[in-house]
Amino acid sequence: MRALEEISKLPISAITQLQNPNSNSSSTFQHGPVLGPQLYNWLFQCHGFLHNVFLIVSSLLFVLYLAFQAKRSFFKLSNGRSSIMIAYYGCLWIVSLLNLAWCCFQAWECTAGKEVPWNILSLFTTSGMLFLEVSLLAFLFQGNYASGSEALTRTFVVSGLILGLDILLKAIYLFGFGVPLFIDSSDHPHHVKWGLWVVHRLVLTAVYGLILFMYHSKWRERLPARPAFYKYIIIMFTLNAMSLFACGLLGNGASFGFWLYGATIVCYHAFYLPLIYLTFLADFFQEEDLHLENVYYSEMKDAGFFDGDWE
Repeated sequence: MRALEEISKLPISAITQLQNPNSNSSSTFQHGPVLGPQLYNWLFQCHGFLHNVFLIVSSLLFVLYLAFQAKRSFFKLSNGRSSIMIAYYGCLWIVSLLNLAWCCFQAWECTAGKEVPWNILSLFTTSGMLFLEVSLLAFLFQGNYASGSEALTRTFVVSGLILGLDILLKAIYLFGFGVPLFIDSSDHPHHVKWGLWVVHRLVLTAVYGLILFMYHSKWRERLPARPAFYKYIIIMFTLNAMSLFACGLLGNGASFGFWLYGATIVCYHAFYLPLIYLTFLADFFQEEDLHLENVYYSEMKDAGFFDGDWE
């Protein structure tokens, strides 16, 4: 009788598994208790396996590249004594590590009870990337006169004010009104959320469009004369315009906008940090290399190593 009472207290799913042991593997795989809820969500739910692996691999490769170049970069930054480059390189390291953590913990977005840590991690990660983005824009608007500690102070003050306002607004929406800004689901439209992202992307698109207009106008001389900056502006204008279009579609209930918005998020988190490194820092390191090569060439030429080439 005691055994019958214990069996009667079991749930129906457990009784069916006792009756048919062969069905245990399929039902367990479908509901994911063997793998654990977080690992199961990471593999089969939320955005999917390929989405998560691509983000992790791309962000990890960039962090490994920074680590591989760290000794050489620190040596050049210490010798160059450029406060702008040193500060920007340090910020890039911090944001890259945050972005790697954001990519690794994608399962939190679809795991019950992890909404708060996911929102906090997403808020800090996106804010850090926005700080790099805004600081580079502030540097571009200062033109060819951006150099020294004064330019660094102006750049970081402007970027800090914009970033503080952005964090405050997002925190109010997240924790004050309960709007899931960083949890994307096609089942819940959240028109207020997409309206906020439309305004956010509209401002960035307008700023990049203004800089593109300046490049093709009489104010072109006020901008730094580097082709890398122009290519960066074109890429970011295109990406923000696509994201703006996707947010507009989602605000009107179009399902295609969800896929397009997800594609822009993947591109942003996977490629933006390498892009900003190539645009702003790689030229500085390469110029140092070319300078050293010119010095070595001049010394060897003065020593007569190339006299035989003229005979």
